[in-house]
Amino acid sequence: MRNAGRFLAVIVICMMVCLPRVYSQADAPQSRNVYFSNKDKSIRFGGTLTIPANRKSFPAVVLLSGTGKQDRDGTMAGHKMFKALADSLAAMGVAVLRIDDRGTGETNGVYETTTTKDFADDALAAINYLRLQPGVTRTGLIGHSEGGAAAIIAAAGSKNVAFVITLAGLATSGIEALKLQNSAIIDAAPISAYDKNRHHTITTLMFDTAYRYAYTPELEPRLRATYAAWKHADDSAYAKDKAGEEDHMRFFLESYIRQATGPWYQYHLRHNPAPFLQQIKVPFLALNGDKDIMVPYKENLAAIAGSGNPQVTVKVLPGLNHLFLHCESCTNEELPRLKGDIAPEAWTAIKNWMQSFL
Repeated sequence: MRNAGRFLAVIVICMMVCLPRVYSQADAPQSRNVYFSNKDKSIRFGGTLTIPANRKSFPAVVLLSGTGKQDRDGTMAGHKMFKALADSLAAMGVAVLRIDDRGTGETNGVYETTTTKDFADDALAAINYLRLQPGVTRTGLIGHSEGGAAAIIAAAGSKNVAFVITLAGLATSGIEALKLQNSAIIDAAPISAYDKNRHHTITTLMFDTAYRYAYTPELEPRLRATYAAWKHADDSAYAKDKAGEEDHMRFFLESYIRQATGPWYQYHLRHNPAPFLQQIKVPFLALNGDKDIMVPYKENLAAIAGSGNPQVTVKVLPGLNHLFLHCESCTNEELPRLKGDIAPEAWTAIKNWMQSFL
């Protein structure tokens, strides 16, 4: 009997130690669907607001997505970065507002005609909404990729942004960003060095032409003329260098012209973030993975670090790609096969930096 009693005591202790803690509903962060509009009421945003439990006051952040229509969870190639961030931030005591992009989910509007400046205005509309919520003490922005560029514009133009975090945030000029991104993608492609050189040549020519003639009626005809001149020279060179070989290289001219003549692309080409960065004097954390081929870390982190803000912290995370996931080939084609929503070390860097705001 004595041994049986001892055995029972061991079972009870093990249950107390080994079982996961069961949270009551009151202990868990609370999420609810919310709706608000921009200043001129032209856009009605739908999103999710997650509030930390058992706190009378707390900081709050808006999550800003990168290029391409995304839902409020920041779903990219099956990974829900923003859902993971919202849950983790709320658990540590930070309220989080995440929003469907324009023309997505419960947000109206036309995404394709929206510029990065418009996204920055959307961010400030979200900040204004957060400031009306009970318990919110200060508000900040977390932007991924182009969302980082929007966060920089918004923070430069508003005293209501108390802190900024960019995750692979664009901080170079638009034309430089395009060239860096395409160069990295071409270099990572499984094609010959000969074809890589051809791709580098035509994309650089087209980018430079688009930059020079942006916002003018000459843009489309100049792009067509640039392509025609390159194609003539390239065909002649290929016939000489690769006589008898089939040419598999393609540059999708019509698709590029449709993109380059749109408002988003022209704004992006001419965008210079330096003046906006120089206006930001609040705490600023910039994270990049060193395997990111979409927003190369060296140039973008250097631009933020050199902005003159004494409260800037920059950090390179080894082995992580554009979505802050561990990768092998680190190409875009690999993304759907990767596991998780955000690497633990990326979340740890955010959590540690955010501690001072609690």
